[in-house]
Amino acid sequence: MYQHIMVPLDGSELAECVLPHVEAIAKGCNVGKITLIRVVTPLHLHGGVESRLSPEERRRLEADSTDIARNYLDQVVKRLTDIGIAAKSEVLYGNVIDKLVDYADRNGVDLTVIATHGRSGVSRWVWGSVADRILRSAYMPVLMVRVPGCVVGI
Repeated sequence: MYQHIMVPLDGSELAECVLPHVEAIAKGCNVGKITLIRVVTPLHLHGGVESRLSPEERRRLEADSTDIARNYLDQVVKRLTDIGIAAKSEVLYGNVIDKLVDYADRNGVDLTVIATHGRSGVSRWVWGSVADRILRSAYMPVLMVRVPGCVVGI
């Protein structure tokens, strides 16, 4: 049923709560490909400080962020491949929602598995929800896994 699963990760242990679900689906559905994705966003510093950086310094900082994201994903991929799950990683650059939806569309993703904190009300309005925006933007099924220990409705 599922041949390509996309797993957006933000580098946090909380986001990794989806991995046991991904493992179960991958093994149970004989999934051909799992892609772990981390999106690096353009540099934004408090008070617009980034505008005072030289173009070279800005590129260096963004390259460092990309390297950190790549190293992180490589570690997670290794954990999955060590248990027999075919996984690869992609680091994308830009707006998180746009990049994830575009990647899924262009790469034949047929399931997205993403963690959610389960916020609602004012908290959701203030913080936003990447998972919710993916759910509303994606053309394929989205499995949202609630982070263990989250309090519903906050």
